[in-house]
Parts: sequence; C-alpha cells; structure tokens
Amino acid sequence: MSTTQKTLSAANAGTVTLGDLTVNRLGFGAMRITGEGIWGEPKDVAEAKRVLLRAVELDVNLIDTADSYGPEVSERLIGETLWPYKPGLVIATKGGYVRTGPNQWKPNLQPEHLREALEGSLRRLKLDRIDVYQLHNAADPTVKLADAIGTLAAMQREGKIRHIGVSNFTVAQLSEARSIVNVVSVQNRYNLADRASEAVLEECERLDIPFLPWAPLGGNNRQATDALENVAKRHGATTGQITIAALLARSPMMLPIPGTSRVAHLEENIAAAGIELTDEDKRELSLTSSH
Repeated sequence: MSTTQKTLSAANAGTVTLGDLTVNRLGFGAMRITGEGIWGEPKDVAEAKRVLLRAVELDVNLIDTADSYGPEVSERLIGETLWPYKPGLVIATKGGYVRTGPNQWKPNLQPEHLREALEGSLRRLKLDRIDVYQLHNAADPTVKLADAIGTLAAMQREGKIRHIGVSNFTVAQLSEARSIVNVVSVQNRYNLADRASEAVLEECERLDIPFLPWAPLGGNNRQATDALENVAKRHGATTGQITIAALLARSPMMLPIPGTSRVAHLEENIAAAGIELTDEDKRELSLTSSH
C-alpha cells in the first residue's frame, strides 16, 4: 500500500505496550533537536519546537530523550513546547552519562549522579513522575550494575519513576537488571547495517519487551543500500522510509524512534508507517530472523 493511501499518522504502525502504557509503534527520538555534536542549542529553535508539536499532531505518543542531550537542551525544549502534555503522551528519558563537550560522553552510574539526573529531568520536563526512565548505559566500571539499577528501583518506590527501561545493554546485563526490577523497554543501536544487538532483540521478543532501536537510519553498507534502493523504487518511497518500514516489519516488539530537527523530514519518517512490505521486499532486506 502506498503512503498516500493511509492517513499520515504514527498510529499506522500499530501499538506496543510499555508496562501499562500503550503507545504507537513509531516514536520520536529527541536527540537531534540540539546543536551539532548533540551539544548546545539547535540552530533553529523555532523549527525544533515545530517538530515537537507536529510529532504530537501526527499521533506520536512516545517521545524519547535524555538529560545528556544538549545536555539538558532536549528535555527543556520538550517541557517548554509540549507542557501541559496531551493525554496519553509518554515522555521517556534517560540518565547515566555526563557531557564534557560536543560528541563526548562519559558514563556515570554513581547513585548520587542518577538521583541528580532524575531530579533535573523532572524539573525540565515539568513532571512529578517520569513514565519511562531508562538507565542510559551499563558502562561505568566504578559502579556495579546492580547498584545502579537498585538506585532506579528506589526512586521508583518513591513514586518518581513509573516504569524502568535500559539502554545499551547486553543480554546478560538485561537478565541481571530483570532480576532486580521489571524492565519495560530496551534501547540499543540497531539498523539494517548494524545488527550487533540481534541477540538482545530476540531476547526482547522472547520476553515481550519492546525494543527501541536507536540510530535506526544509521549508515548502511553497500549491500544494505542496494537493497534499500531497489525496494524504495518499487514503493515510490525514500530509502529512509523503507528503512523504518523494514524495522517495523522485522519484529512486533520493534519501536523505532527516528529523530530529526526538520518538520519535512519528520513527516517523511511518519509516512513510513503506511508502507507494507511484501515477502519479496523482506527477503531482499534480509529481515528474516535467525530462528
């Protein structure tokens, strides 16, 4: 079905459940509404705010951000632009990195840092409780993962976190986290050219945990690009749209969160929810699971 035959809406992607929250299976990643290197203010603040407003108009009801995006810029723009939030809109954010400059990311899972990060996120997003709060990484060698997850669990008991998710985790780390808390989402890098987290995705499928691929439009290798171009021609679509459609087709647990700083690009991405790939398309894009 061509994109013009369906209303432009994230609802065309179907839904997935994060704990007790049901969201459309095409969200918005708010990393790109910041400056170059995910540092500082965006070049066009007004356009960044228009992107957020348009996303909600197009039935995006999951916006993913982090305190480290900017830092603080992404969350602040979301709070300034979208509060009071539309009923049913889920704002997911993350903590666990500190920023020292453009494109620089330093893990910090110290309990006191995670508490400060959460409190800052609550202020900027103008919330009393974060619907989905994600541990941004498991990479701090000075802190045991169990202690970091335990800090989030304590803040959840205090009523500041509704649900807990994880990001940049291995299967083993996911298992350890799940022994302490109920994990409702996993966010790892995944795209057609980089499927290093395939085992994590398959574990999420087994456990019925939504998988949020970050960098879903990430750089493709030549083989992936050729396949995308072929399928895109057949559908009269862009390769970016086919990439998103392919991720949606790969697994019912897949919840892509493509980001952008431009309204036109946002609308192009959302239109991908109306593309239905054929079996031939899926074979060409190597979408069949390894099982």
